[in-house]
Amino acid sequence: YCNAKIVYIRKEVYPDCKNAVNCKNGDCMGNEYLTFTLEEVQYAIPVSKVIEVLEYTKIMKIPCSADYIEGLINSRGKGISVVNLRKKFELPPKEIDRNTKIIVLEIKTDEGTVNFGAITDDVQEVVELSIECMEKTPELGNSVAKRFVCGIAEKDGRFIVILNVDMIFSPDETAELANSAEGVADDDDFISG
Repeated sequence: YCNAKIVYIRKEVYPDCKNAVNCKNGDCMGNEYLTFTLEEVQYAIPVSKVIEVLEYTKIMKIPCSADYIEGLINSRGKGISVVNLRKKFELPPKEIDRNTKIIVLEIKTDEGTVNFGAITDDVQEVVELSIECMEKTPELGNSVAKRFVCGIAEKDGRFIVILNVDMIFSPDETAELANSAEGVADDDDFISG
């Protein structure tokens, strides 16, 4: 069963989905990255970290959570915390529009994996980036950004910031993401609808 709002989905997560992309052992056909924009800057994340890409949907607010956690969405019967990457990256706010997407990602922690949604201005395409087109991370004035930017790629005359998704959040922030979603995991009203 494929929800019409899905733009991309990983086949090993949802094997019955006809639009899914095959990934084996967490490696999606080599060096493939999903590109998206924030504040007119193009970013890339490994396709192996992407579970699905959704059209923007209503988000259930959660009280007393970090300011960059917008709330929860229902993704295939499971509560997923949604992060506003503009807030996390300290970028100016932007109105939600028809291009706004939520990328559902999987990150690895010492305790296992955590899934979360990330709001982006737009999702572009899947690109193949080889080591030859990647540059070492330049000196960034911000040590926090340096932690999760693992490189810069150049493709077709444009720069692409390559993110290390597993490092965007500190261990405490990752625990908060997981706990936010677990708080409603048993709420049948939220899950059904």
